[in-house]
Amino acid sequence: MKKGLILLIVAAIVIGGWAASAYNSMVGVQEKATTELANVQSAYQRRADLIPNLVETVKGYAKHEQETLENVINARSKATQVTLDPENMTPEKLKEFQEAQGELGSALGKLIAIQENYPDLKANENFKDLQVQLEGTENRINEARNKFNLAVQNYNVVIRAFPKNILAGLFGFDKMTKFEAEAGAQKAPEVKF
Repeated sequence: MKKGLILLIVAAIVIGGWAASAYNSMVGVQEKATTELANVQSAYQRRADLIPNLVETVKGYAKHEQETLENVINARSKATQVTLDPENMTPEKLKEFQEAQGELGSALGKLIAIQENYPDLKANENFKDLQVQLEGTENRINEARNKFNLAVQNYNVVIRAFPKNILAGLFGFDKMTKFEAEAGAQKAPEVKF
């Protein structure tokens, strides 16, 4: 009887140790994914912060392109109003965030296209610097989204693989959603003047 009790206690300790280790690893991969999401938001914020400078530079050269400038300003405003909360992130919220950022990216594309009509603007050092910064920011955004998607993939694999999926269900670790390409992103944009 004593041996059975000792084996039961040892088994409980081993299972408890495994459960604690599994829980901690799930917390770790979840935190990695939410940190990567924060990095994505930071990259988008950098872009939003650069836009007023770009708009002011272009304004001086392209006063009659007011509609394009207003579209950029409005898209920036909308994009900065939509935020993601890692604690309450749903596929719908992620889609809303992506759509707002997509509108901003589209408006920026039109603004950058204006430079072709204004040789003086192309030569302006401020515009060149801002354009380079925006290009770098777009690359950072893409890199941040890719890292987030990898972190989410790792997190989802950890919480869905047996036997951690049992603990994940008990402790409320839910599957996370990845960033996806915007609808029509596979089609090259058409630039018209």
